[in-house]
Amino acid sequence: MADDVAEGLIERQRLRRRLMFWRVAFVAVLAVAGIVGFAQIEQAPSGDYVAVLDIGGVIETDRTRDDALDQIATDNQAKALLLRINSPGGTFVGGEALYVALQRVAAEKPVVVVMDDVAASAGYMIAMAGDHVIAHRGTITGSIGVIFPTVEVVDFFDTLGITFDNIKSDPLKANPSPFEDTLPEARAWTQVMIDELQNVFVDIVDEGRPDMDRAAVEVLADGRIYSGVQALENGLVDGLGGDREARAWLFAEHGIDEGLPVRSVEIEEDLPWYATVLRETGKSVLPEPLTLDGLLALWHPDL
Repeated sequence: MADDVAEGLIERQRLRRRLMFWRVAFVAVLAVAGIVGFAQIEQAPSGDYVAVLDIGGVIETDRTRDDALDQIATDNQAKALLLRINSPGGTFVGGEALYVALQRVAAEKPVVVVMDDVAASAGYMIAMAGDHVIAHRGTITGSIGVIFPTVEVVDFFDTLGITFDNIKSDPLKANPSPFEDTLPEARAWTQVMIDELQNVFVDIVDEGRPDMDRAAVEVLADGRIYSGVQALENGLVDGLGGDREARAWLFAEHGIDEGLPVRSVEIEEDLPWYATVLRETGKSVLPEPLTLDGLLALWHPDL
């Protein structure tokens, strides 16, 4: 009987210790959360600022990025948007979607664009949403055009004795294709589609360069690239320089103090925790795509 009582007392003491441990742990978690939250409140920037968005690499559709731009458009403390571009272009839809999102910002506040090493094709397309476009002297820009890349490997596989046979509803289904000869009708229709989107691209440039007439834009929109100096001479940009010149323009045209702090546009990424850790350590997060499907507005893709 005495042994049972002793064991009961020991068990209750164990339960009390466990309960005390979890109480302390809970209080510690609350304390840490409170400290982190307070630190974030203390460190959170406040007051007027100039928003900065860096667009680099291949441009693709990104709804999270476009949502972040919509927040900038409605943020009264964001007095302007500085858009930095270093991109050879990307998909046509990706460029068009970003251009439209930037237009929504430009409808509410000034947007000034600085083009860095490359701002070609869709990279140049998105610049057309800006009120003032600046390039460096050596910026590669232009490449106004649309491309539908395809490849045929039929002859190569024929030499290996390999043949492909597709059973499909119509000969034009999935043509052009790497595994069959491109039909003249498929090539002609693809060209019609490309020409149509080229007209859309020219419309965007025509709207973004109000001092140029459409005929002048069409002459320049033959896929050629231009240096920043050539782009200025042809009316494709408004000036040469970088961030300093962009801030000077915002002050001269809109009275936005050049000393106003800048704040990067925060784009939330839906990535697993380990992806964030890998990125912070400099490791690759996700495998790079080997190809971009669909219609492209791209110069010299780095794939």
